[in-house]
Amino acid sequence: MRVLAETGASGQTSWRDLRIRLISAAVLAPLGLACLFNGGWVFVGLVLLIMIGIGVEWAGLTRTQPRSFSYPMLLAWPAVSLCVSIGTDWLAGLRVLLAGLLLGPVRGAGIILTGLGGLALVWLRGMTGAGIASLLFVVLVVWASDSLAYLVGRAFGGRKLAPRISPGKTWSGAIGGLLGAMLAGMLVSAFASTGETQGMAERILRGLVFGGLLGVSAQAGDLAESAFKRRCGVKDSGRLIPGHGGLLDRLDGLLIAAPVAALLSFGCGYGHGFWQLDPLHLQPLDIDARHMPSGWIEGQIAPPVMSAGDKTP
Repeated sequence: MRVLAETGASGQTSWRDLRIRLISAAVLAPLGLACLFNGGWVFVGLVLLIMIGIGVEWAGLTRTQPRSFSYPMLLAWPAVSLCVSIGTDWLAGLRVLLAGLLLGPVRGAGIILTGLGGLALVWLRGMTGAGIASLLFVVLVVWASDSLAYLVGRAFGGRKLAPRISPGKTWSGAIGGLLGAMLAGMLVSAFASTGETQGMAERILRGLVFGGLLGVSAQAGDLAESAFKRRCGVKDSGRLIPGHGGLLDRLDGLLIAAPVAALLSFGCGYGHGFWQLDPLHLQPLDIDARHMPSGWIEGQIAPPVMSAGDKTP
């Protein structure tokens, strides 16, 4: 995701793509939120389509020819890993994903990045017991970081953040994006109902801290994608989304922030948001992480909880 803003030569030039960006967002945002709230196969299907789409873009960036053996592998491998996770267990899906390195470090990195992002999104939505709130936290933090970075960076400009990686990114945009991420995290933490026992002040503080953490993760993802595109000699990963470029351009921050949030969720009890993590009093997620319960996909609210003596082979 283009988390950091790019500054044009003049105010008029720097805002020229704002209208088309807003139109694209107005079309895509309701669709994505509808799938998020619906969950089940609708949400899984959206994630699968996104994974395949990013695979197409990664193949283009690495100049992988459509007739080569690697091309269909780039498209299908991350999606197959998600299907294996759903059909068998999560560990098997991760093993399939890591095997993507057999295609080489660059193509394998694309497979693992796309796959981990997709698996993390489905995990947060279905396995934590706070699926809608957890995913909203991640999505809104990344969106706020992107939007505030764009607006602040274009309005104030200033010193370049990483001119050798992406000459248009500014420190003002980075700071604006971080503040936007923290604000979004604070709002979700303060008003989401996920079994919190903390007072409002602590909930706000947690939202600020974890929102900032995901905001930094998203900006790191954006910089990494910019560096990779620079190496490939292209400006955008694709042209699918008018005003934004390709799927990878729009979702690079989410592909990093979602796995970070999923990892944090392992230290929280079932039904709690990952931002409620307390390093001094860990409450490990009390489910067998190897399995993706088909019950959630079919519409059940909660996955089965493991009892102390229940060991699923």
